[in-house]
Amino acid sequence: MKDSRADHEFVQALAAVEAADAGAIEKVEMLVEMALGLQQKPKSPTQLQNAVTLYDRALGLCPSSEKLLEARLHAGKASALRAVPGPGVEPLKLARAELERALPVFQACGASGEEVADAEMSLGVVLHALASAGAAKLTDAIAAYQRATRVFQRSRYPREFAILQNNLATAYLSMPMVDERAKLREALAVQAFSEALEVVSLVDDPVEYAMLQNNLGNALQYAASGHPVQNGLRALEAYDAALKVRNPRDTPIEFANTIANKANCLRNLPDDLQTPEAGNRGRLREAAGLYAQAARLFRAYQELDKAEIVERVAAEVLLELGEGAAPSYAPDFGISRVGEG
Repeated sequence: MKDSRADHEFVQALAAVEAADAGAIEKVEMLVEMALGLQQKPKSPTQLQNAVTLYDRALGLCPSSEKLLEARLHAGKASALRAVPGPGVEPLKLARAELERALPVFQACGASGEEVADAEMSLGVVLHALASAGAAKLTDAIAAYQRATRVFQRSRYPREFAILQNNLATAYLSMPMVDERAKLREALAVQAFSEALEVVSLVDDPVEYAMLQNNLGNALQYAASGHPVQNGLRALEAYDAALKVRNPRDTPIEFANTIANKANCLRNLPDDLQTPEAGNRGRLREAAGLYAQAARLFRAYQELDKAEIVERVAAEVLLELGEGAAPSYAPDFGISRVGEG
């Protein structure tokens, strides 16, 4: 009922704009304002599709002489398309095409460096998502992010800088770790997360701060390094920093992700750093407790795949402690990258 009423209001508003006694550019601006209103806090996928329709109408009205305005409309349409939810990649492919159409015009028509960099960052996000579905190359996403960093530098644009560093780091870690450059990419990821944290604070940006600390912990924990214990200890510090924000009441899934990641890390650290040969039963007991808590939260919030993963690893830990039966699945599950990054 609400959707049908919203659709009726959208059709009426669109008709009113097109019937208005105004010039083409003024009508374009009215349509863009409507589209941005739908994009800011969309209540349904239909509103995002309506935003795409508004951009299409605006493009139809845009005078052919207004090349820069037309490019901005293509970039705006891309922003609506990349927000459309769903399992398919078609909206992302369309968003890529819109951005690749807009960028050369931005550069040729003297758009600001910030506008070009923003479009490059958006293109990187789209390519990154497409690469996850096997429909683009991660190297192209990384190249787009790197072009954006030429403008969005730490001192002048700290927020954009932090986003780019996080995205670059996750892209590095998503690449296959099978060639001689894998260690370099892991080191670059750790560096990128660390640099992002230099401009994101616990007080001012708690959500981003927690995400970055969690991702930094993962990067440190899984990096191929000659100092695994030191990396593991640094990872624990990062997870504990994330847990200053994430908690089971306000952010239960994020909290469960982080404590599962922390448990993975604990499994590989000795109880006593001076006598590692003495084992890590204390660390294993702590890990078992964290896995159990994470599994309960995942099940409570219907994250059943994650719950099953954590429960399997918990069974391995209990077996290591001599407190559980042998699992009925193949025991080569190893350490799971539960959660982000």
